[in-house]
Amino acid sequence: MPQSVLAVDVGGTKFAVALVDPTGNVQEARRVATPPGGDAAALWETLVDLIGSVLRTAGRDDLGSGMVSGVGVGCGGPMTWPEGEVSPLNMPGWRGFPLRARLASRFPGVPVRVHNDAVCLAVAEHWRGAGRGSADMLGMVVSTGVGGGLILGGRLIDGGSGNAGHIGHVVVDPDGPECRCGGRGCLEAVARGPGLAAWAVEQGWVPGAVERSGQPDAGPDVPPYGEAVAEPDTGHGTGPGPGQAEEPGTGPDYVEETAASGRRLALDAAAGDEIALAALDRAGRALGVAIASAVNLCDLDVVTVGGGLSQAGPLLFEPLRAALREHARMGFARRVKVVPAALGQDAGLVGAAALVLAADRYWSR
Repeated sequence: MPQSVLAVDVGGTKFAVALVDPTGNVQEARRVATPPGGDAAALWETLVDLIGSVLRTAGRDDLGSGMVSGVGVGCGGPMTWPEGEVSPLNMPGWRGFPLRARLASRFPGVPVRVHNDAVCLAVAEHWRGAGRGSADMLGMVVSTGVGGGLILGGRLIDGGSGNAGHIGHVVVDPDGPECRCGGRGCLEAVARGPGLAAWAVEQGWVPGAVERSGQPDAGPDVPPYGEAVAEPDTGHGTGPGPGQAEEPGTGPDYVEETAASGRRLALDAAAGDEIALAALDRAGRALGVAIASAVNLCDLDVVTVGGGLSQAGPLLFEPLRAALREHARMGFARRVKVVPAALGQDAGLVGAAALVLAADRYWSR
């Protein structure tokens, strides 16, 4: 009987580890807060302890070969791929850290594969989520960053360095805001949550003002924004303290560090705040322009959109689809469907496991 794969999701807020069976079902999952300011050794020890906890819970007492059929890892970048030396921007303790090699030494004789966390989310949605059955798909994440992964002909497209599908750095406004990459007008610079909130503040937005004024809710309900949905590249969550794993089946509430946050922006937009509504319209239209470019270039069937900001629902998706209709005018491009991502907080783990369990489609090296 096929063994499960050990899946690992490494982020600046939390580490998550699970056993995933050959059908993509998560059997055991635990999460632990990433040690704030942790050095390389502290981060590695936290991850090893979490892995050991998952294996012991599943009745597999030792770290080593024979425990699992492989190890799949999603991690924030940048990284060298496929070597798996990682330097996550929001984890300064790991710079050129040999994550794949360290895990391979713990699990000899089985495949150990590391890829970008946004790519793993896209893989998960194609394998078991909203993109299932599509041959040509872009999976996107819109959160504190904007990332993605590209599926063409039913297979993950990696590109020369593993960065194919990085739609966050498609330029949507050459005269737009500066981006963290050093360029200007990238989709990420316009649509990522913190940047969008900063733009709204510049326009005069006062977070929570419409709520305090007692105005009735003028828009659709907005679900809780954050850790209930997989969040690569940041997220400021509460939950267990460093080194303290959550109980299986539980998850932390999402609490942002500042009042002027993407979550607050979505809530104020739902309550009818005009500036907040304009901000989500701005983000939605930028996303639509970028998706139109991707569709025209790659002839896509489906685009899935996940991450915290996507939980704004129609307030984001309606301007997105309007801009897409304006810019995707060719007949083949008009057939694309843009849908919310479906898998929630386990998506990163499911996608990491697919690097091993469905390697014929999602691993090329």
